[in-house]
Amino acid sequence: MAKDKPAERMKRKDYEKELEKLQVELCHLQDYVRANKLRVIILFEGRDAAGKGGTIKAITEKVSPRVFRVVALPAPSDREKTQLFFQRYMQQFPAGGEIVIFDRSWYNRAGVEYVMGFCTPAEHERFLSLCPQMEKYVIDGGIILIKIWLEVGMDEQERRFRARIDDPVRQWKLSPMDLESYRRWYDYSRARDLMLRKTSTKHAPWYIIRSDDKRRARLNCIAHVLKSIPCKRIKKDKVKLPRRSDKGRYNDQASLRGMNFVAERY
Repeated sequence: MAKDKPAERMKRKDYEKELEKLQVELCHLQDYVRANKLRVIILFEGRDAAGKGGTIKAITEKVSPRVFRVVALPAPSDREKTQLFFQRYMQQFPAGGEIVIFDRSWYNRAGVEYVMGFCTPAEHERFLSLCPQMEKYVIDGGIILIKIWLEVGMDEQERRFRARIDDPVRQWKLSPMDLESYRRWYDYSRARDLMLRKTSTKHAPWYIIRSDDKRRARLNCIAHVLKSIPCKRIKKDKVKLPRRSDKGRYNDQASLRGMNFVAERY
């Protein structure tokens, strides 16, 4: 059973120690996914300021972008609005040996589009009805689908929003849409509850992670991903640097004299 009150916030030193261990495991997972041509989708949903970006960064900062690919689609263009709703998302689905991470996904229709009136009630209802079928089709096709909802509390979301307002390097994270979502807290809560009830299925369940403590949330998320994709370590030959050839040797620094170098200000 989920705890109503989170534990004391994790200290940075403890967090970094555990994160390093998990990131090593992610590198082993990467080798396994690539070697076995697995196709994986990890999608992140949650309120604004729930910690999606930081969690995704913790997952991807030590692995190859050729294997772990992050997709954060902008608002649909006029052309995309006329397409089948799932179409622009399916274009981003993984090929063999890829893990695609969706920073928000087709569940926009169950969240922001529904709450803000960007889709009709009929379109919203149709999405909730068809989504489990579509996900069943995707999973039956061999894709591993992991759905994660980051749950941030009301007070913590407000604290993060206020921190963004006062921090010039984070102000870009605060859009007019974020402010409106802040105002409509309970509308989003009802939309969340309906989405979870209709689309958490046996074949594609939702997993909720409390994210008031960002550090714990990131570690718990990575541990869950590793558990959700059983893998074996790929044995590798030890890498040895070859001896540099002296053939054609010349002073390759002298040849740079007179070129334009950036001023060394630091």
